[in-house]
Amino acid sequence: MLGKKLVTAQKRGETRALCLGLGMVACSMMMYFFIGITIVPFYTKSVWTTETVCKVLKANIKDKVFCANSEGSEDEEIFPYPCLQVWVNLTASGQEVMLYQTEDTLERNPKCSYVPDKLENSKEVKARIETIASNFKKYQTFPCYYDPGGTQTNVILSRLYPSKGLLFAFLWPTLMFTGGCLIIVLVKISQYVSVLSAWQ
Repeated sequence: MLGKKLVTAQKRGETRALCLGLGMVACSMMMYFFIGITIVPFYTKSVWTTETVCKVLKANIKDKVFCANSEGSEDEEIFPYPCLQVWVNLTASGQEVMLYQTEDTLERNPKCSYVPDKLENSKEVKARIETIASNFKKYQTFPCYYDPGGTQTNVILSRLYPSKGLLFAFLWPTLMFTGGCLIIVLVKISQYVSVLSAWQ
């Protein structure tokens, strides 16, 4: 009687462990799919792939411009902010080009190097942009990214999805997939050993 209870408990445990392993594998595949349709296209679309050194030539704050958070947004989502323009000397080619914070900055407003998030306090936005401008004037040499193909003549300060970030994004689903497969393999080995012991 006790032996039957132990066998039943063992089978239940194996079933739960197998479901856990299959669930981990399924979740990791969903994460792979999500990363593949969100992060990977932005990474492959970016042409600013080569890192070089940029030297600040001038950093000026122009008059206020208007920016919409997204295309087709309503009027209340459009907010004014001072336009910071940073021009740098590209070490790789010696050209004078405009610097943008990220790829998204160029799409949102190609006239400004930095586009702030929408804030209720306009003084805070102004203070932040002035701080950024002073930092560029203080630290005049820094790494930046440019397009080696020449399709984009401007440069960006940082990539939205760098190579390390992409590898880090794939790290967690890979660990989950490996753990799920390991659990499934261990359950199958346990079942095989149980059947072999019973047969002997």
